[in-house]
Amino acid sequence: MQISIVGYGNTLRGDDGVGQKIAQIIESWNLPDVRSLALHQLTPELAEELARVDLAVFVDAYPAQNNTERVKVAEIAPGGDRVNSPSLGHTGDPRWILGLAQTLYGSCPEAWWILVPGWDFNFGDRLCENCDRAATEAIHIIETLLRDREDNSCTKSV
Repeated sequence: MQISIVGYGNTLRGDDGVGQKIAQIIESWNLPDVRSLALHQLTPELAEELARVDLAVFVDAYPAQNNTERVKVAEIAPGGDRVNSPSLGHTGDPRWILGLAQTLYGSCPEAWWILVPGWDFNFGDRLCENCDRAATEAIHIIETLLRDREDNSCTKSV
């Protein structure tokens, strides 16, 4: 099973860079069949990559409204609106990119969107303490997704 982890956001805007930081951590694990991409934003060129994988996990920040905000996890399908992305105006909603992969290449993967709460989007290259804790939670969620896929692929091959 081929897997892409796509973390995106602006690493120079505090918590907005959490997606990239998570992607970099996962890349350091050197997992077989897992490609981790740390991107400033989603662009149409990503559609080709997505058409070749079985699972895609997108990771981005969202503006928290209070200190009790948690990581949001949603299974997503092709569709969405490139212009009206809920994630701080990044170019390209993951659902739109999935739709582009389906349209251009006739294939798109199972996909999940992990949204990590952020509190500080001012200029800076560090995550605030709350976002750092939420990033740890997001990493555990991604580990579970990867482990579940590994367990399922082992079951299917028996």
